[in-house]
Parts: sequence; structure tokens; C-alpha cells
Amino acid sequence: MELAKQLGAHETFKPGDASLKKKIASLSEGRGADLAIEVVGINETISLAFELMRKGATLTVVGNLSPTVQLPLQKLVTRQIKVQGSCAINGEYPAVLELISQGKLNVNAILSAEAPLQEGPSWFQRLYKKEKDLMKVVLKP
Repeated sequence: MELAKQLGAHETFKPGDASLKKKIASLSEGRGADLAIEVVGINETISLAFELMRKGATLTVVGNLSPTVQLPLQKLVTRQIKVQGSCAINGEYPAVLELISQGKLNVNAILSAEAPLQEGPSWFQRLYKKEKDLMKVVLKP
């Protein structure tokens, strides 16, 4: 959450916070969130996103830990929620590389290490084991 703030987030929230719905309502003049970005991909966080969004909001699902999740169909329909998925890229690499070269994107904030390509298997193992403070690794040929 601290990293999100460093990268420009105005507010960050913990999903387990019992007062989360009140906080979102307070920040949105009682309407609820216009946009929710769900990055885990499990029933609990999908349901939470629906609880926090206003009528007509958009839910972008990035997380996919579960192969399937339950959608609260009544809320989806009656509150006119738009749901979309997002995975990696959609042709924006040239624009992103340009932003990085201009210094407008701080990739160093999420880069944990740069390593030789031949060390790839050990880095993947460390990432798979969820080593503390290990986020992104660039492997160089």
C-alpha cells in the first residue's frame, strides 16, 4: 500500500477493514466507487468490489488466482455494473516504453532485481515462494 501511494495513489485500503464501506461512501459523497480494480481473483474480493461500487460503475478484473469466481448476478444487473478483464498487454508496449524513456513511469519502484538470464529458474522459484519484498525481476540475456 505504501508503494501504491509512492506511485501516485491518493487512497489505499485494506480489504479486511470493517469500516471500508463507510470510508468509500465518505470519499464518494455516498455514491460508491466509480471504478474498482480487483487484483486477486477470488470470490471474497470480487464480492467486496461489488459492495463498494456505485450504480453504473466499472469493475476491472486483473487477478485470476481462481479459475472461476461467483458473480453477484442481481447486483451486476440491477446496479448496471460493467465488468471487464485485463491481462498484461493490449498493444501498448510502444507507448509504455516511451513513457519509461521519458522518466514518466517509475519502474524502479517495483523492480526488485536485474539478473542474468541463466539465473531465471532460481528467480522464478523465489517469486513462486513469495519471498518477502520480491516483486519484479528483469532477466538479461
